Amino acid sequence: MNVVSRPAVRPGITDEEWQSRCDLAALYRLLAHFRMTDLIYTHLSARIPGPEHHFLINQYGTFFHEMRASDLVKIDLDGNIVEQDEQQTKRVNVAGFVIHSAIHMARPDLLCVIHTHTAAGIAVSAQKKGLLPISQHALKFYGHLGYHDYEGIAFDRAERERLIADLGTHKAMILRNHGLLVGGGSIPEAFDQIYLLERACQAQIAAQAGGAKLVFPPKKVRRHTAAQFNREESSGLVDMAWEASLRLIENDQPDYRS
Repeated sequence: MNVVSRPAVRPGITDEEWQSRCDLAALYRLLAHFRMTDLIYTHLSARIPGPEHHFLINQYGTFFHEMRASDLVKIDLDGNIVEQDEQQTKRVNVAGFVIHSAIHMARPDLLCVIHTHTAAGIAVSAQKKGLLPISQHALKFYGHLGYHDYEGIAFDRAERERLIADLGTHKAMILRNHGLLVGGGSIPEAFDQIYLLERACQAQIAAQAGGAKLVFPPKKVRRHTAAQFNREESSGLVDMAWEASLRLIENDQPDYRS
């Protein structure tokens, strides 16, 4: 695990929180590496352990590829910045707060939440049938994917209840005409969710562009594959993939753990 001692200039941050900051900053860098960014307009968050339900989210205006642990902003479920310093200098995306606070307030099992606006994710979100079960990547989400209808830019806190209802017990959801949303019980699991969902969307758009008739596996095979992906022992592979992926950003400067 990549651990860097927290800077002495950041009072009030526990070692546990600093590790969460480093892992979330790494996640931002990895999404930039895999080209899942949309300038400054998408967001990732991670809940900090503790009864306060505080969570970390990006400072509005910082590119994913330059994100550092110290750039992340700690807020509460009402959107208030709760750090001891720099409260007047940091800004949080309002839509990001609405979407992420909805999940964090209702799903304590999801420590990390990712929202993206990729070309493939938006394209699939605009299709009436959504994600098609035509690839192994897509079958991970067969029977485990929610859909939320577009309501405009997510400035209205009232939309949180509908987001929660549409996600249900799933860990992934397509926001129609908008993009993708996933959560995970850990940052590595959330990364695995978005990586596979994004690849499934890319494969679908590419397959449809070919113009040939698509092959759909039998429903029995779809259910079997989804169960294979979601078995408990797969968590070891998720962590292994995360540790390997960290090597992709190990030499980036400035260090994400700063």
